[in-house]
Amino acid sequence: MTKSGLDLLRNVDVCLSVELGRSQMKLRDILALGPESVVQLDRLTDELLDVFVNGNPIAKGEIVTQGNRFALKIVELAGGEDAPAGPVADTVPERKGAAA
Repeated sequence: MTKSGLDLLRNVDVCLSVELGRSQMKLRDILALGPESVVQLDRLTDELLDVFVNGNPIAKGEIVTQGNRFALKIVELAGGEDAPAGPVADTVPERKGAAA
């Protein structure tokens, strides 16, 4: 019995990350950060968050809670050949720089 190429990859570990937002700051402002500092991000509170696997955008989602932990609810998948048809395709912008 032979396994397909995809079956061979199913147990490979990948890094999933969620980007809450970004902020561009002067170095002097970063050096002044401390306890109780607040940094305003570029994302609105009702915007979906970008979801990445190994730095590549795969979806958009929203933060939910599961018990006493944060969790991620996938709302839209990024476009691709296997993505479902409809408004979810090609909705994740290209990622520039490191995740916040």
